[in-house]
Amino acid sequence: MSNSSYISSFFLSAYGDLTNLNYLYFSIVLVLYLLIIILNLIFIVVVYLERGLHQPMYIFMCNLSCNELYGSTALCPFLLKNIISETHEISRVSCLAQIFCFYSYGAFEFTILTVMSYDRFVSICYPLQYHVIMSPFKICTLFVLIYVYNTFKVIITLSLSSSLQLCGNIIEKMYCDNYSVVKLACTDTTSLNIYYLINLAITLCTQVLLIICSYVRIFQVCMKASKNSQAKAIATCTPQLLIVFNFGIASSFEMIQSRFNMKHLPTTLRIILSIYFLFIPPLLNPVIYGIKNQQIRMAVKKLFTQK
Repeated sequence: MSNSSYISSFFLSAYGDLTNLNYLYFSIVLVLYLLIIILNLIFIVVVYLERGLHQPMYIFMCNLSCNELYGSTALCPFLLKNIISETHEISRVSCLAQIFCFYSYGAFEFTILTVMSYDRFVSICYPLQYHVIMSPFKICTLFVLIYVYNTFKVIITLSLSSSLQLCGNIIEKMYCDNYSVVKLACTDTTSLNIYYLINLAITLCTQVLLIICSYVRIFQVCMKASKNSQAKAIATCTPQLLIVFNFGIASSFEMIQSRFNMKHLPTTLRIILSIYFLFIPPLLNPVIYGIKNQQIRMAVKKLFTQK
């Protein structure tokens, strides 16, 4: 077995399963990536230009779209290059950078969705105090929580993984992820896996609990409100619930793909499971908001019909 000092690159073996359909997969990934860029840029431009959308809820939505662009752009060009390339190697430094982008994108996304559920909770349960509670200072504090705190967490995770002594360089995926690198370690990683598991459990429990509590309380308030208030609450909360649900599915697919051997599944299904997390949430989120939110629909229509 080789020492970690000799491992300067990794081989991504999942690309070998693409066989003669690599140009078809390239075309699909390219179209999806372009759609993600176009749809999210439209959403960002609409929120920026429409003064009526300069509210906390839409600022958080805009940050969600910015994060979609960040996550997709960090990984999609790499996928496109490797799909049509004859060699599927990635340097160790690039692999670690990819892991950072991948995990920070997921952490930002999850925390933004949690903050958005809190924003809806305050808006519906405390409408008269909304602008006092969601002050500019509070919004800035939430952004620090979203970006600084999560970046710090990902850096700690990455620093622990990067110091491991490795005895292999084959990653059975289309891109690098932390668990795939940890599995290549020469030494026992039980304590490291326990740390990762505890960290994941704390994050999931606290943020999922906040989301559930927020929407349960919203539901309780809506049950006592007028029909008109109920309709408004449903109109603003439904898109976010759909997005949270979709992100939950995407995260589950990614965790299953990373932790379990998927070789018994058809190649196409394994590829879908691999890229669902990277493509479907960024693609569907602006569409869901565009369809379900009347103010967004009107702003988009205004953008494309104004002379």
